[in-house]
Amino acid sequence: MSAHILVVDDEPDIEALIVQKFRREIRDRRFVFSFAGDGVEALAAIAASPDIDVVISDINMPRMDGLTLLQKMSELPQDALPAAMIVSAYGDMANIRTAMNRGAFDFVTKPIDFVDFETTLQKTLRHVADRRDARQRMAAAERAHAALSRYFSPSLAERLAGAADGAALSGQRREVVALFTDIAGFTTLAETLDGALLGRLLNDYLSGMTDIVFAHDGTVTKIMGDALHVLFGAPAEQPDLPARAIACARDLDAFAEALRGRWRGEGVDLGVTRIGVHAGLAMVGNFGSARFFDYTAYGDTINTAARLEAANKELGTRVCISAAVIGQTIPATLRPVGDLVLRGRSGELRAYEPLPEMVDPAHAEAYAAAFALLASRDPGAMPAFAGLVGRFPGDALAHFHLRRLLNGQTGARIELA
Repeated sequence: MSAHILVVDDEPDIEALIVQKFRREIRDRRFVFSFAGDGVEALAAIAASPDIDVVISDINMPRMDGLTLLQKMSELPQDALPAAMIVSAYGDMANIRTAMNRGAFDFVTKPIDFVDFETTLQKTLRHVADRRDARQRMAAAERAHAALSRYFSPSLAERLAGAADGAALSGQRREVVALFTDIAGFTTLAETLDGALLGRLLNDYLSGMTDIVFAHDGTVTKIMGDALHVLFGAPAEQPDLPARAIACARDLDAFAEALRGRWRGEGVDLGVTRIGVHAGLAMVGNFGSARFFDYTAYGDTINTAARLEAANKELGTRVCISAAVIGQTIPATLRPVGDLVLRGRSGELRAYEPLPEMVDPAHAEAYAAAFALLASRDPGAMPAFAGLVGRFPGDALAHFHLRRLLNGQTGARIELA
């Protein structure tokens, strides 16, 4: 590609001299020269030819001198700003210092030594190439950051956008926590709302939900209608996966419930948001193409999280977290749901439900005692749950267990359809 060089000088023979000295580079199309007699002509040439790479300017010229030209050039958009070389006499060092302070990259002295002139010009062109390359890398990083910000928290998106090899996004098997959300009855609700109201509702909901996920440094792998698929532990390692995922699930639940209340005030009966959370190995990575970014996860861990989200409908819960997420130490903020046999499975999976933030301690203790009786198949489980429902009629999970017991089912094993 040719380098476009603008020479600004009022000496009448400068053009012929430059053309003669660089005739080979001009013939080979390595250099393209333009000429201006002063700063006014130079600014007009720069405006007309945004591809100018280097401006070589004398200082002392009529109408507009080289120092004023540099000042005017500094006011141009930085991405369109050519590099500047100054041509000056030995006795002009004060002006040269001013020129350098106004952005000149280098200078040569008069009378012109063309060996020094060409060396300085080549150095300036390398600077131009380096600056152009840096701008291209920055633009690419900004585009990547914009794309990645749809999936990842701002801090993680910034790290990934700057990654040179993209290894963090390549397919790999790793330990993750998967979280699924879905709004009950949303398809039916959407059919009753006009487009503008539906759009406002979805934007309100999804913006708030994704903000919460990103606040916990989660990764949004998919948004399908009203449903979110979220990962923790990918693409970056997160040593506090369980606590992070549980805290995120609680915050998502609190936001969704508060949003339901706000929209109820507008006459829209938004269904509850159901959330399922499970941990284990999964294959994660960008499984799209060069033109389509699709960071996602595959495996039994992902399927199980989705089934736990769906299990909430039958259980009467809003959040269902598997024991695989929690580990050996059960937080006091969770209570056992039961040993679930999920649809299409034969094995049991212990699941837990978060307790409300301001739960009555007597409520938590009564449930724990009733569940212990249920798990041991003690006949006292039925009156215990009946008493619990009588004291706390809003406890949907207690109602679920009481119905099971009344239907002759015992124990904590719960087979879901």
